[in-house]
Amino acid sequence: MTGPRRAPEIFDATLELLAAKGYDGLTIEGVAERSGVNKTTIYRWWPSKAALLGAALTRARTLHFELPDTGSLRGDLEALTGAILGLLTTPPAAEIAMAALGAAMGSRELAAHARSFFADRLAREQPIFERAVARGELSPGADPMLMLDLLAGAVWLRVAFRGLPPEEGFAERAVATVLDGAGSSGAGA
Repeated sequence: MTGPRRAPEIFDATLELLAAKGYDGLTIEGVAERSGVNKTTIYRWWPSKAALLGAALTRARTLHFELPDTGSLRGDLEALTGAILGLLTTPPAAEIAMAALGAAMGSRELAAHARSFFADRLAREQPIFERAVARGELSPGADPMLMLDLLAGAVWLRVAFRGLPPEEGFAERAVATVLDGAGSSGAGA
């Protein structure tokens, strides 16, 4: 990864300020002050606050979690969905995600960085699907992006847009719906 030696501190400061002040309150000067790095160093690597935030979203420690490896596709997807739920409901990641989402809606530059963030996440999560194909649990023609969109989208919609708290067993039910379908469980089936 390229960047200044103190990139982790810069990224942490960027996300801390985003969570505390929102995108409008995020400034390169504020990041420089909080991280103890000269603002010219930040501008040398990231020409705008959108570019800096895009890099921070992808590379900061705050939004990372270990990729699950439970030994089954279902278990991995349940753990992954639970981790996404945790990010969207636990400070400071929840505030960061909500502020970044709101900001991306109003900034083409930041929206482009958000697309990069999600592409990076998909690439990081690809081993879950490769392992499942190797174990015979998943067809090689399955669409991992669609599966993740359905699961992460359900979490985002439930938490961010509907404002509902996560229910016990939500991750398991969401994964069951994606893997097994909604189906009919009543008489006449």
